[in-house]
Amino acid sequence: MRVFVIAGEASGDKLGAALMSGLRKHAGDVSFEGIGGDRMISEGLQSLFPIDEISIMGITEILSQYRHLKARIRQTADAVLAAKPDVLITIDLPEFSLRVAKLVKARSNIRTVHYVAPTVWAWRPGRAKKMSSHIDQVLALLPFEPPYMEAAGMRCDFVGHPVVTDPVATPEEVAAFRTSYDLNDAPLALILPGSRRSEVSRLLPIFSEVVADLHTRHPDLQFVLPAAPNVASAVGEAVQTWAVKPIILNPAQDGMVMKQAAFAAADVAVAASGTVSLELAASGTPMVIAYDMNWLSRQIIGRMLRVDTVTLVNLVSETRVIPEFIGANCQPEQIAKAVSTILEAPAQQQAAMALTMDRLGKGGLPPGERAALAVLDGLK
Repeated sequence: MRVFVIAGEASGDKLGAALMSGLRKHAGDVSFEGIGGDRMISEGLQSLFPIDEISIMGITEILSQYRHLKARIRQTADAVLAAKPDVLITIDLPEFSLRVAKLVKARSNIRTVHYVAPTVWAWRPGRAKKMSSHIDQVLALLPFEPPYMEAAGMRCDFVGHPVVTDPVATPEEVAAFRTSYDLNDAPLALILPGSRRSEVSRLLPIFSEVVADLHTRHPDLQFVLPAAPNVASAVGEAVQTWAVKPIILNPAQDGMVMKQAAFAAADVAVAASGTVSLELAASGTPMVIAYDMNWLSRQIIGRMLRVDTVTLVNLVSETRVIPEFIGANCQPEQIAKAVSTILEAPAQQQAAMALTMDRLGKGGLPPGERAALAVLDGLK
C-alpha cells in the first residue's frame, strides 16, 4: 500500500505520526511519501521538503510568501501524481493542503482524505461545499462534526481527539511540583494567556488585573503561568510590573512534565480561548475562558460566528458551564468574580469535563489507530 501524507505544522505532524503507526499496524506493508516533521520522519516518511516552509499560514505571511508557496503547492501535487498512491491524506493546514488536493483531483482519481474537519459549525459554512469537489473523506476530531461534512457530500468519520492520549501528571509528579515551588497545600490558579505574541500582549494586562483582584479576594491563592516557549521572554518581562507576580514556567526549560503537573495541581485556570480548554479538561481543571481582539476583528468575527460559545468543552458536553468573557466582555472584575464562584463550586464543570473526555474517545482505541481504520475502510 502506498500513502502520500501531508502535514505542515507541529500539531499535524503529531496526528500524522499516530496515523502512520496505525496504518502500519492494520495494513501491514505500507510505504509513505509526503511532507512532515520529525515525528512523521521517525515513522518512516521521507519528507519532500522541510515542514517549516509551509507553516507560515497567516494572511500577511501568505501574501509575502505567495510565489514560494504556490510553487511548493504545485511541486507537491506533481509529486503526488508521480507517486500514484492508493490514497492522499492531507492533515489540517487547509490553505496549503486543500489546494494540493484540488490539483490532484483535477488530474487523477486518487482517493483524497482530509484529517481535521474545518470549523464550519462555527463560521464560514461554505467551506464544506467548496472542499467536497476534491475531498472524498474527512476525519473529524469532534463528535458533532460529521453531519456538517456529510451534508456537503463527503464521507466523514469521527476518530477522536488526540488530547485523550496526551500524558497527564501522576499524583507523585504533582507533589514534586508543589514541593519544588514551596506551594504546600495552597490553592492554585493557572494563568494561560495563549501562545501567539499578539494575543499574549493583549491579554497580559487584563490578566494582571484579574490576578490582583483574586489576590484581594483569596489572599492564600497562588498563581502559576506556564508560558509557551516562543513568548516566554516577553511574558517574563511583562510580569515584572504586576502587583502580584506569578510563578513562570517555561516548558522549554522546565520540561513538559512540570507543565502537566501544574495543570493537574491547579484548582482553577484563567485561559485564552482555544484548544487549551481540552488540555485543562483532560487534567480535570475547572476554568474561565477570556479572550480579546482588536475592534475590527471583534466586528468581523462577531458577525460570522454561528455558535453561542467558543469553548470546546461547552460544545462537546452540550452544556454552557464554562464561563466565557470574549471581546468587549473581557473585563478583569467579571473574570475574577467567575473564578471565585468556580473555586467555591466546581462540581458542574468537573462533570462536563469528564463527559467531554468520554465523548472525545477516552478509554477507546487511540485516535491515530481509529483514523487508520477509517482510511482503510474508505479504500474498500
